[in-house]
Amino acid sequence: MGEQVAPRTLLVTGGAGFIGTNFVRYLLQQTDVRVIVLDAFTYAGQRRNLAQLEGNPRCQIVHGRVEDAELVQELCQRARVDTIVNLAAHTHVDRSILDAHPFVDTNVRGTVTLLEVARRLGIRRFVQMSTDEVYGECLTGAWAEDAPLMPSSPYAASKAAADCFVQAYVRTYGVPAFLVRSCNVYGPYQFPEKLIPMSILCALQGEPIPLYGDGSQRRQWLAVEDLCRALWLLCCVGQPGNVYHVSSGVEWENRHVVTRILELVGASVSLLRSVPDRPGHDRRYALQWDRLRSLGWEPRVSFDEGLEQTVQWYRQNRAWWEPLWNGEYARYRRLWYEQMLRSGESMP
Repeated sequence: MGEQVAPRTLLVTGGAGFIGTNFVRYLLQQTDVRVIVLDAFTYAGQRRNLAQLEGNPRCQIVHGRVEDAELVQELCQRARVDTIVNLAAHTHVDRSILDAHPFVDTNVRGTVTLLEVARRLGIRRFVQMSTDEVYGECLTGAWAEDAPLMPSSPYAASKAAADCFVQAYVRTYGVPAFLVRSCNVYGPYQFPEKLIPMSILCALQGEPIPLYGDGSQRRQWLAVEDLCRALWLLCCVGQPGNVYHVSSGVEWENRHVVTRILELVGASVSLLRSVPDRPGHDRRYALQWDRLRSLGWEPRVSFDEGLEQTVQWYRQNRAWWEPLWNGEYARYRRLWYEQMLRSGESMP
């Protein structure tokens, strides 16, 4: 393990999103660092996610975009930020298929803006959150950290482009940046369009659950609290230019995941609907995480335990998800899911 030097002040971009909310809460509960949150508060980033942190002397919450170089530099200078953790991103593949432009703006231009500020100010560590989707389909085995990038969707392409800029800034300018690529993450505060929260909320309300094709696509699954532990460890010891994979090695077909959710909720499997598969849908992703394991990290939350806790959280937090379900997500469903449900079939 490299020398462990804990950050003192972090800028967490996208800090009101799913991973960001959980990570900021982790930092304030488990460490003594100061956190500056920068978030555009779009559909997936809710200021109310951090409402309990308003007034915390170690947390400043700022409304703004990562593409705003002047704002980012001002925040970093004023707060003496030593570590940037870039969690700001558009992440939903289906939305990227409908319109790729927002993904280019935030995921690529936003990352370059942050890298430029890090270069000018001499930021000590730059943590870029990425995804297993940059590698494309993995039908056998598991991708190592040096696997080539072959993204399939516009979303994955935008993340791969951002990753390339990170590596270029390391090599060209010496920016102390590194990449964190994770498998599918789940847990509290996840926007309803993702598979697990969407399935939970449909099941709780007795609504049909759309499942692409035959539902045999395979993914590895990681509890968000395990990802937060990995991110903090890497904030302390991550080395410039490296790629760090975060995964549980626990792999399930999408259909199995949704069926297990129906069991936990007590809903009927008749809610499942097979809908036409989306364009360029990769059948399987899988990651090795030898580099992170060598630093002493291992996942702690089993999939059964984590999924049960997640179902329980959504049961108990209807006031959080109901405005999203009936608001922004309802509009999105009309554009995408409802069209597919009309052409779908019940699954046995």
